[in-house]
Amino acid sequence: MAKYILKFSEIGATDIGKVGGKNASLGEMFNHLSSKGISIPDGYATTSAAFWHFLAHNNLTEPLKELMAQLDRKGYANLNEIGGKARDLFKTAKFPPDLAAEIISSYANLSNGPEIEVAVRSSATAEDLPEASFAGQHESYLNIKGEDELVGAVQRCFASLYTDRAIKYREDNGFDHSKIALSAGIQKMVRSDKGCSGVGFTLEPESGFRDVVHIAGVWGLGENIVQGTVTPDEFLVFKPSLRAKKRAIIRKNTGEKLLTMVYSDKGGTTINIETPEDLRRKFVLTDPEIIAVANWGLLIEEHYQKPMDFEWAKDGLNGELYIVQARPETVHSREHSITIHEFKITEKGSVLTTGEAIGSKITSGVARILHSPDDAEKLQAGEIVVTELTSPDWDPILKKAAGIITDKGGRTSHASIIAREMDVPAIVGTGNGTTQIKDGDIITVSCAEGETGTAYAGKLAWKETAIDVKNIQMPEHTQPMLIVGDPGKAFKLSFYPNNGVGLMRLEFIINDTVKVHPIALVKFDEITDKETKDKIEELTSQYPDKKQYFIDKLSQGVATIAAAFYPKDVIVRMSDFKTNEYANLLGGKDFEPIEANPMIGFRGASRYYNPRYKEGFQLECEAMKVVRNEMGLTNVKLMIPFCRTVEEGKKVINVMREYGLTQGVNGLEVYVMAEIPSNVIQAEDFAEVFDGFSIGSNDLTQLTLGIDRDSAIIADLFSEQNKSAKEMIRMVIEKAKRMQTKIGLCGQAPSDYPEFAQFLVEQGIDSISFNADALIKGIGNICSAEAKLSQHIAQAFLQKSLTN
Repeated sequence: MAKYILKFSEIGATDIGKVGGKNASLGEMFNHLSSKGISIPDGYATTSAAFWHFLAHNNLTEPLKELMAQLDRKGYANLNEIGGKARDLFKTAKFPPDLAAEIISSYANLSNGPEIEVAVRSSATAEDLPEASFAGQHESYLNIKGEDELVGAVQRCFASLYTDRAIKYREDNGFDHSKIALSAGIQKMVRSDKGCSGVGFTLEPESGFRDVVHIAGVWGLGENIVQGTVTPDEFLVFKPSLRAKKRAIIRKNTGEKLLTMVYSDKGGTTINIETPEDLRRKFVLTDPEIIAVANWGLLIEEHYQKPMDFEWAKDGLNGELYIVQARPETVHSREHSITIHEFKITEKGSVLTTGEAIGSKITSGVARILHSPDDAEKLQAGEIVVTELTSPDWDPILKKAAGIITDKGGRTSHASIIAREMDVPAIVGTGNGTTQIKDGDIITVSCAEGETGTAYAGKLAWKETAIDVKNIQMPEHTQPMLIVGDPGKAFKLSFYPNNGVGLMRLEFIINDTVKVHPIALVKFDEITDKETKDKIEELTSQYPDKKQYFIDKLSQGVATIAAAFYPKDVIVRMSDFKTNEYANLLGGKDFEPIEANPMIGFRGASRYYNPRYKEGFQLECEAMKVVRNEMGLTNVKLMIPFCRTVEEGKKVINVMREYGLTQGVNGLEVYVMAEIPSNVIQAEDFAEVFDGFSIGSNDLTQLTLGIDRDSAIIADLFSEQNKSAKEMIRMVIEKAKRMQTKIGLCGQAPSDYPEFAQFLVEQGIDSISFNADALIKGIGNICSAEAKLSQHIAQAFLQKSLTN
């Protein structure tokens, strides 16, 4: 006789047909990973046999088949009616006494004393397969206590097999309704309502990048993450550093966490309360806890041999962490194509709202303001849903949407997950989308401009390019590299054909993430403006030492890019703001001089040893030490910009040594930008000080031709193709080759002008760095140049042979 109850200790991965994917996974982990240190609350599950017994006891099989036969499979106009009738059949059914007795007996054994609180979770027998996830389709009930409550919760779980969203999901994925059973998992309750909880992915959920664990968390129950009710904290952990027991947390973002979900006084129900201000500012997990959860994620992934997503919880009563669920990751695990679809907006319009970008696409269409799933009939296929937040009840509606915009939620909210699964752009956490966008407006949704997604008024123009990476031929001799500044794009860009990052600008991270002038953090008390001081206090509220704020934010930004391209070289250029740009940072006006021509003023190397900025440069160095020495990202090389003299170069090298960054130690290489005529004229001398050159063609052209490249009046005179500018480039490459020093170039010209790429290849340059949107064209130009050069050499050799 088939068993109605199986303990977790009796369940394994092969039991999906008996207890569904969710419960099979819990049993598998309980039996095989508990011994490796993963804490998994004990429990048991009703089997598929129990579900069929429930149906047979109430003669429900045929009535359910008849109802499903009446379903409108074209427009699903009667989905709500059919689903409601199906659920009513379950709700009015009588629970089989023998099954109830087994559930209660197992509950008593689990409690082993006074009755305990349990979670009752639904697990469909075709659930959580790599090719189809039923996640969120069925109901779960938390904080259930007592025999009657427990049996009632199991019955409600059975009924949830026929939620509207579950019916539609099975239709979309070709499942026969009559062949799917529902298993109820009964698990000891983790009191995360008094602690915190969240989700994790053993890859980066946006790009599918495999070398990180992504963790998100909120105070209280984790439903607020799934529903997108709040913006969670987010953490990224780099797997190679984690395995090497290095400092592995490469990114920490504080979410707003405005609400905390807790249990109400009524069993099985929950309520949201406002999160206290001090907890909003505080991370839900400490660094050791983040590492513990990430290590568990690694163990889970290694056991299942595939990317996984999992749910974790921290019990607020005993302070212990637990894994309460795990399933195969279903978006990127299905992807086999290595075609890059590049989207680039080519027209700008009026900004309606901004938020976190999900995906990297652009779309336009009619904006449809929806306040609940009851508004479903208002949405036409191809329109853009604009709403406060979404939940699994929205799934049938969102299938018709061309894009999604929500007021609330973060990168792991329900709207984000659905957007990725449907491969449509979404902007989440706008805060004001439903008020700034009017129902019926034509809008453009752009997620192709970094981590920030933007909704523009009207239908704007954009360009889409499909690139099959398999068909891209890489050059034989000249390395194509990337120019990167935005950590938010790093994981996606890592899939592009490249030999690493030839120029990583710190300015984007300082502007976008740090926001504060480093000296304003060193000399906070000297800031004169109260409003500025208040803003800095707010940004640095978690840091007793404000300098540490700069070090953490900068090191995490650099580490994200370095991790994305590891172990390929990532050449990080130390800060190269001009004085007017530094002054725009918070607190900057108090510490920056006013210059008539900042472009050729107090910038680059001259700042690093100058008392005006030396302490700021120390913070930059401290951040680079964290990245290289503590995180283990030794693929980071450092580069000094705008170094006017050899003596100045030596001063900077000495200052770096003073701050703990010594050339050659731990493989550290320090490059210099070749962007001033003096760098070219004295290239041999600079090569004695530095490990490599990177030609900054914009500044070198500017200073060779005496053109202010910020001046619109003489902009037409600026050209890297100018004979004098090219001669300067030829000279510095020739000298670098003679000194056996590496040399590359960063700039747009080699992608725009094939003849310029030809010129660089002929000179024997080692690498050329491109912005992402120019990389593919640039690679093509390099390959053509190399082919022509080879042909020219072959012809010359043949001519010489014939002459001889």
